[in-house]
Amino acid sequence: GNPETGYLNCDGSPTKSVILQLRRDGKQEAFWQWAFGRRPGEELYAISEDPECMQNLATLPAYQDQKESLKKQLQDELTAQKDPRVLGNGSVFEKYQYSDPRTRGFYERYMQGEKVKAGWVNETDFESRPLD
Repeated sequence: GNPETGYLNCDGSPTKSVILQLRRDGKQEAFWQWAFGRRPGEELYAISEDPECMQNLATLPAYQDQKESLKKQLQDELTAQKDPRVLGNGSVFEKYQYSDPRTRGFYERYMQGEKVKAGWVNETDFESRPLD
């Protein structure tokens, strides 16, 4: 989720709050990057040798054939399942109404100045501004 709205895709916890504060303090920023930083467009990991998925192999020439094969398999599976994302209607997932009316439209309402209470994140998780 967006930093300015408390990283809503990650529930509040002491660990989350510490990682966010470390980044704000300019300390141990790698933890923030691993947990909340932008991901590259493509990722490929050798799980048997790298179970923590720390070494992205997607850009290495030695793995291009395997990456392309997996990409084709994914596209074939999604097409066979009539997944809206490959049929040009991926936005359907953004249109489902949130179940709790008290927090529907949270991002828009919060960004317009309304103090909407998100019960699943801590108040200290909100950044004062977008980070981009």
